Amino acid sequence: MNVSRGQPSVTERPYLLMTLAGIGILGCAVVIIGMFVAQALVPDYHWVSDTISDLAAGEWEIVMDVSLYGFAAGLFAVSLAAAHAHLGRTGWSIGVVSFAILAALVIIIGARNEYGDGDNNGVVIHIYLVYGLGALFTLAPLCMAGGIGYYSTRAKRALIGLALAWAVLCPVFLLSPTSIDGLLERVLGLIACAIVVTLCTVFFQRGNRTRKQDA
Repeated sequence: MNVSRGQPSVTERPYLLMTLAGIGILGCAVVIIGMFVAQALVPDYHWVSDTISDLAAGEWEIVMDVSLYGFAAGLFAVSLAAAHAHLGRTGWSIGVVSFAILAALVIIIGARNEYGDGDNNGVVIHIYLVYGLGALFTLAPLCMAGGIGYYSTRAKRALIGLALAWAVLCPVFLLSPTSIDGLLERVLGLIACAIVVTLCTVFFQRGNRTRKQDA
């Protein structure tokens, strides 16, 4: 392809890719740390029977809300990284859009405060947002597994396994008694973080390899 003088060639930017991967991993760390901090601040809270959503309402809601916003930033960073290093075809593009929507859903969940406080005034959309998370955290990794497989067979298997585990546990969580729904929600949260970390690890490694080749 001919490139006019002064016009940069179309290529991946390794430092951009590595930075976005780092933000994705940091977003997972923020939500996990925020959960533990919020648990320590909320009185009479039990991590097995009480959900993460319960931490995002009440006096200390700001801690969990900020943590959710951090996780949303990580999800959006994954979407940007996947768009920059496009490793597939239509399925990969669906995954890119899915992660962008997931970021928006998490932000809305944090902002709406329709959980944990028993407030049902106005239009309540929390359950529909949860359904969206359930569908997209299944769809996105499955759509990206094929493309990621060209780069890492291990990452492909991890994405498929995590997506299937998520798909199985989601209905179990929705139908579970309140005595254990907190535990199941945490397991789902760890699966979501594992999906993000798996993708970000591949993106970081890819960026680092390109950086070394360019050096």
